Amino acid sequence: MELPLFLRGDAPTRLIQGAAVGAVATMFIGFYWGGWVTGNTARETAQKSSITTLVAALAPICVDRFERSANAAANMTELKKVSSWQQGAFIEKGGWATFPGMSSPDHGIAQACANLLTALP
Repeated sequence: MELPLFLRGDAPTRLIQGAAVGAVATMFIGFYWGGWVTGNTARETAQKSSITTLVAALAPICVDRFERSANAAANMTELKKVSSWQQGAFIEKGGWATFPGMSSPDHGIAQACANLLTALP
């Protein structure tokens, strides 16, 4: 049995080279323009997204807990006296950013809570 014409001579080498170049080009286009990501990048993106969603959901609850606390007006005055970079720590110390199941307050929630509180009129 004779080999087909495209598998004779240098043709198999050219076929393999073409397949390799095509595979590399497909991967290049897919990862850079097609939006493909590795499994690790997908996990990191999902984790960041879930943390952002969690902070966005819990910060308003923190604000509500702050506003319903005893001495809310005095605490608000104190919060506004504290510099902006220390306001999250003030919320943490007050316990308003600690939720059931947490052993310590979450800094991201506390900072988002402080930002919401300082934006209130």
